[in-house]
Amino acid sequence: MRDTIWFRLLGVGLAAIIAAVTVALALTGRLGLYINPDSAWFAVSMAVVALVGAVLSCTLRLGDAADHGHDHGDAHDHADHDDERMPRRELAGTAASVVGGVLAASVAGAMLVVPPATLSAELAMQRDTGSPPLFQGADAVALAVMGDTDAFGVGDWASVFATATDPQAFDGTEIALTGFVSPGSDGFDLTRLVITHCVIDAQPASLPIAADDVPADGDWVTVRGTIRDVNGQLRVDAASVEVVDEPEDPYEF
Repeated sequence: MRDTIWFRLLGVGLAAIIAAVTVALALTGRLGLYINPDSAWFAVSMAVVALVGAVLSCTLRLGDAADHGHDHGDAHDHADHDDERMPRRELAGTAASVVGGVLAASVAGAMLVVPPATLSAELAMQRDTGSPPLFQGADAVALAVMGDTDAFGVGDWASVFATATDPQAFDGTEIALTGFVSPGSDGFDLTRLVITHCVIDAQPASLPIAADDVPADGDWVTVRGTIRDVNGQLRVDAASVEVVDEPEDPYEF
């Protein structure tokens, strides 16, 4: 396959664009809308490596990559054999480059054109399987029993609600949490998307909220209330429900 400006653009150029956008998102504090902040250092490091590689590749003359490492001493011996296989190789290489280029161009174009945005409440409800969330499991329950819940989010409390073997132990606990409204059976559910690695694996965590006034689905709210044990099932009796702006960090990790 010939080393041309077109094929170099499909590979190196588009990879550089994606890497540059990744670094720009990190510098503007918006990379967390796509991946877990704990993994941001790795993504940025790989993006920098890609950018350096793209710059170095520009120092190669066209055709150097294709000619490098070829032994022309016995070219005549294999001429007929190579002539038969070369068109097929070039066709396969061209097809692979074009497909890869189109995919890379689509990703790069989406990153440049579509502004970073949080996953919608509708998507969260679509991903709700009805199974109890186990984001923190026994660790969250143990911390909750000890009263060490200052850093708890919706995901932590959702794990406690789903796995606590002694719901009465949490009756009377006061909480203040922020999330968005999703449909619930006894008022509404306070929901937050919890991310393990990136937005692809985002899963909803919800807490049942008992309240007289129910905001619109998708509204971000801060709920202050008290956890109650109702026939062995935990819920939050809301003392106040305040509609707020979407937080700067809409996900939990």
